[in-house]
Amino acid sequence: MGLLVLGLLLWVGAHIFKRVMPEQRAALGDRGKTMVTVVLLISLGLMIWGYRGAEFIPVWYPPAFLVHVNNLLMLIAIFVFGMSATTGRLRGKMRHPQLTAVKIWAVAHLLVNGDVASIILFGGLLAWAVIEVILINRAEPVWDRPEPGAAKKDVLLVVITLVAFGVIAAIHAWLGVWPFPR
Repeated sequence: MGLLVLGLLLWVGAHIFKRVMPEQRAALGDRGKTMVTVVLLISLGLMIWGYRGAEFIPVWYPPAFLVHVNNLLMLIAIFVFGMSATTGRLRGKMRHPQLTAVKIWAVAHLLVNGDVASIILFGGLLAWAVIEVILINRAEPVWDRPEPGAAKKDVLLVVITLVAFGVIAAIHAWLGVWPFPR
């Protein structure tokens, strides 16, 4: 469990470093980007390794129907995450689509995982995403909303969402976590 917590702390620290210490981060220049990237990769590895190796300590047992809710929320999370890269009509509808997607993803996973390690991992990332939005909004209170583009790009986003959901489900199955109702 220690690796999981360490990974989570490194993830949060690397992300909020720019917001809480902007002068120090700016002084690092491009070297700072490389350092943050390395720390983030290490944190991901620690979170995955720590989560997979954590003892299963149940806190609650989710009802089976929540798998359906989880999968619906995951489709929504992938779609919302994709809104950050779309050039379609949805462009600019949401200020923090990636962080919003992380929040949806975390809630979806908390619904179907009632053990201590899951609560630490998904609850910790949910808390990080909330804090990150607050810090960004304080640092940059004015948002230049991008102009919407062509609607056909939103159709492409739906297709990409469905393909990404399939790939993510396949990776979960490959790792031994069946993401669909039995």
